[in-house]
Amino acid sequence: MATTYDFPSDLLAGQEELHQVRAELSALLKRLPWSVEPLDGFSDTGGWRKVERPASPGWTPDEQAEVEKLRRREHELAVFVTTHRFWTEFTSADRVKARMSLKHAHGDGSGRSE
Repeated sequence: MATTYDFPSDLLAGQEELHQVRAELSALLKRLPWSVEPLDGFSDTGGWRKVERPASPGWTPDEQAEVEKLRRREHELAVFVTTHRFWTEFTSADRVKARMSLKHAHGDGSGRSE
């Protein structure tokens, strides 16, 4: 039988925003050049796996600011979710189960674990 948790709305909203911010940051980092600073490309075929990178023009100041803004918000949300007063109601093992349930609640408000 699945355990149902009555997550507070602010905790659900914080977790949902954390998912969104992480997805946005991940998508942004995939679009940006591999190096923050301009660097020449390189190829290393002598190791146990081949590594190649094209030349990187680096990130613009706006791109750096956007990444920093998203990382800062991700940190704020992670702290908010993990230190929420709701978790004081649980023992350590139960807290882990409840936390996993919250991660998979997907903003539906159910808080049900499967």
